This record gives sequence, structure tokens and C-alpha cells, in this order.
Amino acid sequence: MLSTTSSTVEMVTHGKLQINPDHNVEDKNLGRLGCFGWLLVLISCLFIVNEYERAVIFRLGRILDRKAKGPGLFFVLPCTDNFIKVDLRTVSFNIPPQEILTKDSVTVSVDGVVYFRIHCPISSVANVSDANSSTRLLAQTTLRNVLGTKNLSELLSDREGISLSMQDALDEATHLWGIKVERVEIKDVKLPLQLQRAMAAEAEASREARAKIIAAEGEMNASRALKEASLVISESPSALQLRYLQTLNNIAAEKNSTIIFPLPIDILQNFMQRK
Repeated sequence: MLSTTSSTVEMVTHGKLQINPDHNVEDKNLGRLGCFGWLLVLISCLFIVNEYERAVIFRLGRILDRKAKGPGLFFVLPCTDNFIKVDLRTVSFNIPPQEILTKDSVTVSVDGVVYFRIHCPISSVANVSDANSSTRLLAQTTLRNVLGTKNLSELLSDREGISLSMQDALDEATHLWGIKVERVEIKDVKLPLQLQRAMAAEAEASREARAKIIAAEGEMNASRALKEASLVISESPSALQLRYLQTLNNIAAEKNSTIIFPLPIDILQNFMQRK
């Protein structure tokens, strides 16, 4: 756009159009960048990444130096370079409750939690479009596949072994994505209400059976002790009398109004023989 000031007034000389030469000098000065302009361009090409971040730089579509930049300050060329920041910190997420059919045909609802981190920024950017989302989806399918090969009793008693199996399966699948699965934990196992009642009844019955066995073993041990005591008493008739007096003493200590005297069976046998 031409200025209308007197310094740039167009002059007509000998029928030709001429422009004031001072106007060309001003246009050249406007086309140059000063020191402040070059400083702005330089600052716009410098970026900083934190200690827990890395920058994967692409130059004309190729990964620069096949390694990530950072932490700290790095330089990119305008118009030819672009970069992607990658977070190297451990990430945790919950696996939504999954309806799973166990090996013994029992339907349960299981959820868990997964801890993972990116150990290779180049692979996480170049080999998969979204590493976090892909790992979440893979964790859900891995949970269903692993628990589908377990019985209900194994699912309830061997959670640590199931967690290690899931961790190995996830770590092997995500190795090409530059992801390291650090830990997998099973949070909760929800059983159907009818199955809970059946398991409670089964546990109650097993405890009652165990109690009866323990009581029978106690009676057997008591009978053996009584047999040994009878053998000792039979060797000394006075021991039976002392035992009888001790029993009377125990009864009297309880302040009972009724005292039962045992009648020897030998006396009854004599009466029966007379009849």
C-alpha cells in the first residue's frame, strides 16, 4: 500500500512516470528483521521438557537421531520439525467389572487395577497410535481370557498367581509398544446371591461335620482315659473308696440339698440270684 505523503509523491517527467527514490530505501528497511525479530524467531524454536518427559522429534516425517530428546532444553527447526511429548511416569487405571464365565461354569464379576509406564518413547509413538488406550483395552480382554481358564476355587484362593499371569501376558503383548507393566492386582470378585447362599450352607455343613468329628475324638480319648483309670482302681480297692469320698466332697462344696449314694451292683446281683 503506497503512502500519500509528500516524500512519496509521484512525479511525471518527459511523459514518464517516476517514483521518488527515497520510497525504495524505506521498503528495503521494512523487509529486514532487526535483532529483536531474530531473537523472537530463535526463542520460538526452543522448547523445554521436564525431568519425567521426553520429546520425540520428527524432521520431514523421520524420527531424528532415533532417540528422544530431554530432559531440559532442545531446539527444533521451524516448518520442518514437529515433536510429541511422552510422559514416563507410572500410570494406573481401573479395569471395569467384567462378567466372566469360569472353567466350572460359574458367572462372576471381577475388576482390577493395572500399573504401567512407558520405557521406550520411540516405540510408544511409532508403533501404536494411542499407547494408553490400547493398554486399557488389552487389560480388559486379558482379564477375561486368564480368568476363563480358572475354577471358582482357584479364583478365590489364588489371586496372587492370577495377577502374575496377567502381568506376564500384558507385558509380553505391550513390549513392542514400549510399555512396561509393573503390577496387576485383582480388586474384587462378586458372586451371584444364590451362589453365596449355597457356599454359606456348604461351609456351615462342613463346620458341623468337623465339630462332630472333634467331639467323637474327644469321647474316644475320654473313654481310653477312663479305661486306664479303672485298671488302676481295680488294683487297689481302697482307691475306689477314696474316689467315692472325693466325689461326695465335691457335691457338698456346691451346697446341694440332695446327695446320691451309689449302690454297688454286686449287692443287686446277690438279690437277683436269691429270686
